[in-house]
Amino acid sequence: MANLLSVSILNANFGNLAQEIELINNSEADWIHLDIMDGVFVPNISFGMPIVAEIKRFAKKPLDVHLMISNPDNYIEAFKNAGADILTVHYETCTHLNRTISHIKETGMKAGVCLNPHTPVNVLEEIIEYVDLVLLMTVNPGFGGQKFISNSFEKIKKLSNLCKSKNVSPHIEVDGGVDDTNIKMLADSGVNVMVVGSYIFRSKEPIETIKKIKVLQN
Repeated sequence: MANLLSVSILNANFGNLAQEIELINNSEADWIHLDIMDGVFVPNISFGMPIVAEIKRFAKKPLDVHLMISNPDNYIEAFKNAGADILTVHYETCTHLNRTISHIKETGMKAGVCLNPHTPVNVLEEIIEYVDLVLLMTVNPGFGGQKFISNSFEKIKKLSNLCKSKNVSPHIEVDGGVDDTNIKMLADSGVNVMVVGSYIFRSKEPIETIKKIKVLQN
């Protein structure tokens, strides 16, 4: 399975959003990662469907949409209509996760499930064969630019072992504190989708930084 880079726009310049999306279009990045926060499930508010739809107008890469919101079932169709290609929900917010995943896939989107740092991998044993992607938060969700939680490597190993035991191969994605100090180790541990945001947008040469990440993860 190819290693992919999903660029998070949380730290992008929203005053020049079209230019930022064009920068990603012209880079070696594979996906555009959108963090949707409601101020309830996580202590921050980001943006909603209208911004997703605007990004879709300019984007030439798939939209990797991560719902950090309560009651995500109420908004699945809306995010599909706004242009999401991959829709990831949190295990912690879904009472009937199998039904939620099925609904996402019925719309034609790829379906992902995310775990917060404190949530153990074994909660996925009964759902892992139905998902296209598992996203592991490697920081506490809500804000960009946080420090990577080092024991995430053990969690990634457990997830990889679970996938092998079930004979499935969803994308394994990580989000939070990913930079040049840990990208290679993450790739070697089984991660094939890196979400990177602040490390890219705080660099002087984002296109070159993206190229560097792609070299490191392959």
